[in-house]
Amino acid sequence: MPSPDPSAWVVHKFGGSSVADAECFRRVATILETLPPGRLGVVLSACRGVTDGLLGLVARAEAQDDGYRGELDALRARHATIAQSVLAPQAAQLYMAAFDRDRHDIEGILHTVKLTRSAAQNVRDLIAGYGEIWSTKLFREFFASRGKRPGEVRWIDAREVVEVEWGPLGPAVHWEHSRANLRKLVSADFQGTLIITGFIASDKRGVQTTLGRNGSDFSGSIFGSLLDSAEIHIWTDVDGVLSADPRRVPDAKVIDSLSYNEAMELAYFGAKVIHPQTMAPAVGRGIPIWIRNTFAPQIQGSLICAAPTSKLPVKGITSIENIAMVNVEGAGMIGVPGTAHRLFGALREEGISVILISQGSSEHSICCAIPGNEAERAARVVAAAFDREIKEGQIQSIQVDQGLAILAVVGDGMAGLPGISGQVFNALGSAGVNVHAIAQGASERNISVVVDGKDATRALRAVHSGFYLSPHTVSIGLIGPGAVGRVLLEQIAAERERLLRDFKLDLRVRGIMTSRKMLLSEQGVDINGSGNWRAALDASPAAADIGKFVDHLHVDHLPHTVIIDCTADEGVARHYADWLKAGIHVVTPNKKANSGPLDYYESLKAARRHGGSSYLYEATVGAGLPVISTLRDLRETGDKLSSVEGIFSGTLAYLFNVYDGKKPFSDIVKDAKAKGYTEPDPRDDLSGTDFTRKVIILGREMGLKIEMKDVEVETLIPPGLEKGSIDDFLAKLPQYDGEMKKRFDAAAAKGKVLRYMGRLTADGKASVGVRELDRTHAFANIALTDNVVRYATARYNTNPLIVQGPGAGPEVTAAGVFADLLRVCSYIGAHL
Repeated sequence: MPSPDPSAWVVHKFGGSSVADAECFRRVATILETLPPGRLGVVLSACRGVTDGLLGLVARAEAQDDGYRGELDALRARHATIAQSVLAPQAAQLYMAAFDRDRHDIEGILHTVKLTRSAAQNVRDLIAGYGEIWSTKLFREFFASRGKRPGEVRWIDAREVVEVEWGPLGPAVHWEHSRANLRKLVSADFQGTLIITGFIASDKRGVQTTLGRNGSDFSGSIFGSLLDSAEIHIWTDVDGVLSADPRRVPDAKVIDSLSYNEAMELAYFGAKVIHPQTMAPAVGRGIPIWIRNTFAPQIQGSLICAAPTSKLPVKGITSIENIAMVNVEGAGMIGVPGTAHRLFGALREEGISVILISQGSSEHSICCAIPGNEAERAARVVAAAFDREIKEGQIQSIQVDQGLAILAVVGDGMAGLPGISGQVFNALGSAGVNVHAIAQGASERNISVVVDGKDATRALRAVHSGFYLSPHTVSIGLIGPGAVGRVLLEQIAAERERLLRDFKLDLRVRGIMTSRKMLLSEQGVDINGSGNWRAALDASPAAADIGKFVDHLHVDHLPHTVIIDCTADEGVARHYADWLKAGIHVVTPNKKANSGPLDYYESLKAARRHGGSSYLYEATVGAGLPVISTLRDLRETGDKLSSVEGIFSGTLAYLFNVYDGKKPFSDIVKDAKAKGYTEPDPRDDLSGTDFTRKVIILGREMGLKIEMKDVEVETLIPPGLEKGSIDDFLAKLPQYDGEMKKRFDAAAAKGKVLRYMGRLTADGKASVGVRELDRTHAFANIALTDNVVRYATARYNTNPLIVQGPGAGPEVTAAGVFADLLRVCSYIGAHL
């Protein structure tokens, strides 16, 4: 940051956490000593917790609890410890002697409070202000003794400078009197450092008062204005103004610069920024305010000024919790002036603050958000105010909803920029967050929405990532880390860093489950090569529990959850509808759900619509080939499908590509098993059941109401060999080679080849079995284990569209699943 003019004043304010103990005192001194040459005004709060401790003394005295004496002793001991650590012995004795005089005065006041059982506000202010007096006097002695900064180090009692008058909006500064007071204490040619008490001031009678909560920040801004300072630095325990609450959005970023108006909006809605009122003196004179971290002074922090340079349209997303919403609705309100005035007037008379207002242009209803603890009182007040209209039926209902939260999106750059509101609502919709009410001012600086309180954290994270202020974090659970699942994890691990760097997409695998065990991790399982997740899964004491697994994945603080099912288990597939309905995205190569009972398949589509979730299953047919997406694109663009046919099994493609009538068919089956081309039990491939499931999936994508019983299936398992061991099956299979040889010879005589294929027609006919094809047919000339699909449509009639390629194997199947996962991420807002 540029250095100000050495002749100019720069005000630095340090909060209670910055002067909590002796080490903090040293840290603050070091910060001041390393600043560029110039005149400094240093405003200090009381040591952390001291102000609350002093007010606690008053409360105990009012309750006639002599325990206040022990607490006062503890405050003395704390300051003595700091003094003895940072001051020379004689200086520490002098400081503590002054402290004990103050202590004596406090004890006298508290004794009076104990007798009267009551403390007036001016008494509270008097006692509460001692904390700043003690911290500044101690720091002044310490800083001056170090002698590392040129010029005088002078203590300034703000009670002798700042004159305020309390009103409905808080303390108002009498600027003319305050400036005159400062000129008496500090000459125009003063060179050095002023150590100034924060929080305290005097009223026009000269009686001590305070500036209220956040008063020390206000003091910093006041003295910045009184000294005509070039800058004000507010030192605290955070790195600057954050784009969101880091406790709820761990990826919240420090905002480099923001306008006064943006800072005020964020502060109003609960962001940890200096209070809007405390900024007012600086705003009036256009003094830049820096928010910096005492414990990390090397970080530049956030600049609040009139003309920030940041190009971010949205600076922050924040929220107010425990909100209630009052909704007044009735046909009698339409076109009747004064309804809003009566509503808000009634709430004002009862001292109920209105946080947000929303009204439709029809004037049929008006709603406002209020603090949740005022809900019941507000309901009574509004009902009384509109009693006559309710009785006459002009107002149909007065409803108060509780347990809500307000989410505010703030940024000057939103003004006039199309699509900002769309981004907000798209992010909320994708995260399954319902919006109860919306408000946006004409300045377009703030978009506020009312959501369910239980959804507040999810909403914050979704919108925060929606504007690329943090990554889109996707909570992923993998069921079935077998051949395909294992490779999928390797593929995700290989691309995860790139996706995070280039697209701000955080694919976080938070759970892995087998049929016996599960491994859960809050921050994500380490799936990198060195992570050894397999060993961690084997060692996990957690037994597989699909309910607990899903509960772990689907949490409020992570907006998006994806479950990837890499099993072939029908039991797992039966959970899809519940997951989709709950807003959980499902990605799978498991064919059981889409080829199972038709009513369950239809329920999956309804559940997906209800939950606003994604259900992707490209890898159920053709592994990584775009078989389903091609079919879907054809239909959605209005093309008319007449038929779809194909070879949907790499195993069966291999068997008939290799079989030439010379080598027995049974030997080819044995060779295929030895090479790993078949399932452990080849009958799983030869039965045609898996093939048939793929045909059903494609048929349903065509819009056909098709079940397993509707498909004409030719099995390649000879009668009588369906059961028994695998070895018995393979031993007896040669007995049936003759039949296959006859079929091969018959086809060869016609100049044709045999292929095991499936066929679907638009009228609902479906078949799976061995067919004779011309040698010039596309299916007769494919690689050994390729899948191939042929689409005959109105557009592709004379030359049908063909998709062909490897349709089996862990690598290509996992790639198909990975591609579906990335499609889900695109749907939820990640721009890939």
